[in-house]
Amino acid sequence: MFDALNRLAADPEGRPPRPSATLVVLRESPAGPEVLLLRRAERGDLNSGAWVFPGGLVDEADHASAGCCTGVDEAAANATLGLASGGLAFYVAAVRECFEECGLLFAREAGGLPVAPQRLSQLDAWRGPLHRGEAGLPALCAEHGLSLALDELVYCAHWLTPVGIPKRYDTRFFVAAAPALQTAVPDAAETVEHRWLRPADVLADRAAYKMLTPTLKTLEMIAPHASAAAFLAWARQPRQVPMIQPRLGSGRQGKRPVTPDEPAWAELGRLDPQGTGQACYEIQVDVPVRLSPRVIRVTADNGSVMTGPGTNTYLVGGGPRNEWAVIDPGPLSPAHVQAVLAAAPGPIRHILVTHTHTDHSPACVALQQATQAPVSGRVASHPMWQDTTFAPDRLLQGGERLQIDDGVTLQVVHTPGHASNHLCYLLEEEKTLFTGDHVMQLSTVVINPPDGDMRAYIASLRELAAGLELDWLAPGHGFLMAQPRQAMEAIVAHRLKREAKVVEALRRLGPASADELLKAVYDDVPPRLHPVAMRSLNAHLLKLRDDAAAVERDALWALA
Repeated sequence: MFDALNRLAADPEGRPPRPSATLVVLRESPAGPEVLLLRRAERGDLNSGAWVFPGGLVDEADHASAGCCTGVDEAAANATLGLASGGLAFYVAAVRECFEECGLLFAREAGGLPVAPQRLSQLDAWRGPLHRGEAGLPALCAEHGLSLALDELVYCAHWLTPVGIPKRYDTRFFVAAAPALQTAVPDAAETVEHRWLRPADVLADRAAYKMLTPTLKTLEMIAPHASAAAFLAWARQPRQVPMIQPRLGSGRQGKRPVTPDEPAWAELGRLDPQGTGQACYEIQVDVPVRLSPRVIRVTADNGSVMTGPGTNTYLVGGGPRNEWAVIDPGPLSPAHVQAVLAAAPGPIRHILVTHTHTDHSPACVALQQATQAPVSGRVASHPMWQDTTFAPDRLLQGGERLQIDDGVTLQVVHTPGHASNHLCYLLEEEKTLFTGDHVMQLSTVVINPPDGDMRAYIASLRELAAGLELDWLAPGHGFLMAQPRQAMEAIVAHRLKREAKVVEALRRLGPASADELLKAVYDDVPPRLHPVAMRSLNAHLLKLRDDAAAVERDALWALA
């Protein structure tokens, strides 16, 4: 589905993105890896003055350079890049552009020796003719007895320019250690300055460097590694290199590319497949967002550590009678209730609640007073942390199908775990699951016993992932989420990994108190969040007890 979205209309003329190649050159330093960055000349375009890696378009001559290459052939290049043909030209283009722009040539003398120092000054005279298309690398290699050392290049990333930008590029990123005995010198035409910089230093002072998104993200990829050799070893490991295509969005920073690791990316593709950049990459409080003909989102102004950007209220309806249901009215906020009422295109006939934590259901009272719509949901088994004003007109068990309007059907799914009374609602016509807090974006859900139950939570996630055909998740906090099954499987894997840390801590420390275990199990969580983490730790311990894997005696926990 997303590949189709990614490849919609390359530009208004229907032209495909232009094949390009970039070469990230690294060298060692006592403080860690350094990367070569070049500053582009001022040309009045997007790249003017930007700090970039050497790179540019693949040209016709690059496709005719197989005879001067060693280390990688056409078949191997195609396999690495996932192409049917033309893969070797990307490698050659990366080498050529690097030589043209900064004078570093990835090549070998006869016998596999590095390029001799006395030959470098002779080679420099080729840079201008290569740039102007007056000569090609095969001629250079033939005259000087060289071959291009393509096996020194490691494929590391694939970037596609967002839909909606007039000039679009399909760029393969390679990385390599700087060739021995060679010195980088900008060509003073396309590039006017060069610097060897530690990625961490650039990222810490990024305001000082104008950089495009792929450059920034590549520096972020390199920065955690202690040396150039370590990053190259990581990049050489067998792995799938995904195609990364940002999407244009608007917000407080203006119109900008949004990358797949940002929360809004999937939603932007759904709301704005043509890439106009009109959809927002930020959650806007009490502003209606039309997610589909049947769904509108209004987010309450109650953002916090626990609620993320705020609690989402969803309006679902829009059939021929133009009748609507509200899922999760939200916190007790008159402004939010008015925003929900104003956003409803027609009468609200149903008020549905996923669970009764105080950021999801207290507005039921005011919304019902304004609409006379009945409230449906479940009552929690335990009163702790619950909305005491919740009084449903209809108790839902799970399994019901609610006909909101013709062509608008919600299936009720009981999903205990985060709360005993937690429900999800499936919009059957769009295969969209409204998850409440069963699945959250960017953070894991707190499981707080006694009403919260880790064992039930993991079982509910597994049942949803295996039992429902879903295209989208509409969480109680955050943006629409794609790939629902992968999202739920990732949560289960995370919970089981945390459980494994609990078991290891019990093996190492036990018998131990919950306070002692907390420091070991949640050593990757800031101390200010430890009181919240303690709730989930207790849930893990109780699950292990119920699984007969742990025991508690005198407030001390140990393996069974």
